[in-house]
Amino acid sequence: MILSLIAVLFGGFVLHLYNVYWLRPERLRRRLRTQGIVGPPPSFPFGNVAEMKRIELDERRARMDWGTTMHNYDSAVIPCFDLWRKEYGPLYMYTTGNTVTLYVARPDLVKEINLCTSLDLGKPMYLRKVHEPLFGNGILKSNGPIWAHQRKIISPQFYMDKVKAMVDLMVDSTEQMLRSWEDSLNSNGGGVTEIRVDDDLRILSSNVISRACFGSNHTKGNAIFLKLRSLQASMAKHNHLSLSPLWRSDQGHWKVSREIQSSILKLVQEHRESSAAMEKNLLQAMLESADGDLDPDVAEHFIVDNFKSIYFAGHETTAVVASWCLMLLALHPDWQTRARAEVVEICGGRPPNADSLNKLKTLTMIIQETLRLYPPGVSVAREALQDTKLGDIYLPKGANLFIPISTLHHDILIWGTDADSFNPLRFARGVSGACDVPHAYVPFGVGARSCLGQYFAMTEMKVVLSLLLAAFEFELSPSYRHSPVLRMIVQPEFGVSLLVKRCVHCDD
Repeated sequence: MILSLIAVLFGGFVLHLYNVYWLRPERLRRRLRTQGIVGPPPSFPFGNVAEMKRIELDERRARMDWGTTMHNYDSAVIPCFDLWRKEYGPLYMYTTGNTVTLYVARPDLVKEINLCTSLDLGKPMYLRKVHEPLFGNGILKSNGPIWAHQRKIISPQFYMDKVKAMVDLMVDSTEQMLRSWEDSLNSNGGGVTEIRVDDDLRILSSNVISRACFGSNHTKGNAIFLKLRSLQASMAKHNHLSLSPLWRSDQGHWKVSREIQSSILKLVQEHRESSAAMEKNLLQAMLESADGDLDPDVAEHFIVDNFKSIYFAGHETTAVVASWCLMLLALHPDWQTRARAEVVEICGGRPPNADSLNKLKTLTMIIQETLRLYPPGVSVAREALQDTKLGDIYLPKGANLFIPISTLHHDILIWGTDADSFNPLRFARGVSGACDVPHAYVPFGVGARSCLGQYFAMTEMKVVLSLLLAAFEFELSPSYRHSPVLRMIVQPEFGVSLLVKRCVHCDD
């Protein structure tokens, strides 16, 4: 009887796996096939994962050091999607585990997704699961009415008037970094020094977002963010190739997550009991919103999960884009000179303010072109929470979307034959005049869920780069190795090392 029971249980388990890994996804694939959508044939039990890993390994073996003018990172970061696009076109399906995903690089469909305001398109369940220790159910991963309510509370804190009030703290934080670079130059005889700028920019960006969030308690906020940075680095190794319905987060991730939660709640309590509660920082604004709209248990998770989300979105991505921007300016000294001349003319040797930042047109074009060439997010991912129609496609409930940002940003049919080249002038008439399909420019995401902190990020990058350009000149270090790599966002694998010297006009 025991053996019979074991056989029944084992048979039931096998049938369950067959249903989860094959029958359910096959039903989704069948509905897509009837619309003429094909793709690489999946195999039981993990779909196309084995082929994806093989393609990735082959690319890694074949790829030598990149040339610094090779700005299209698709073949290195997402080689399977790049290869399949050449075979199946800009619209095809693939399967990872039991997740069926529609790859969408058709500009007309991207436009439809961009214009979609329905809550029926949300963040994929598999990503919510793998990223739960880092983001919880915060605004980056929640769906439906919960997400809509969170965005309603948080988005006003990133409106233009609120961001303008943060310019001074951005300037102050950047000037601290400038002084450390000056010290490095002085210790090197005042000539040229080599600086790993991405490391310093991460520290700077962390300080900015910490001060914006916690005000006078930003030192303790920085300590929390260091733990978040460690957790993010640990979780970055998990991607769509390592997931299945049986995947569970590492216990070590949850341990660090609980430590971060405890630290944030302790800081919140200290804030409530101190005179800092009179400050108009993001923590105070979120506390006021949470206390008024949410019950205590929900409010606690709301505060913790969203500070984690805001840290990641407002710190890591901004620092990485600024690093890529300095790399490109070092490669293109003519644009570096033009941007510096603009900063000197408009700011006149004074720190930038909200008004002068709006006049930095050349610098804005350079940042926009950097975001085109090196968008920090490799893709936009969505899941159909209900049957959804997008243009001429019916997306069944449970199917996912994968929108390859860098592929769209390098498409010669959209941007012209110089799509892989650094040409900020394409943005001289703004995004709407930069290409034939402005909806295909999506560095901050698409649709209703586009990044609510994009004005904050653009303002911070303008402050940082304008101050750096006014003080220093940059050349690419001989030790720099160009190798974009995906670690949740696309980063320089070996950092960005630049040769830094004082700007000529600063010695006049």
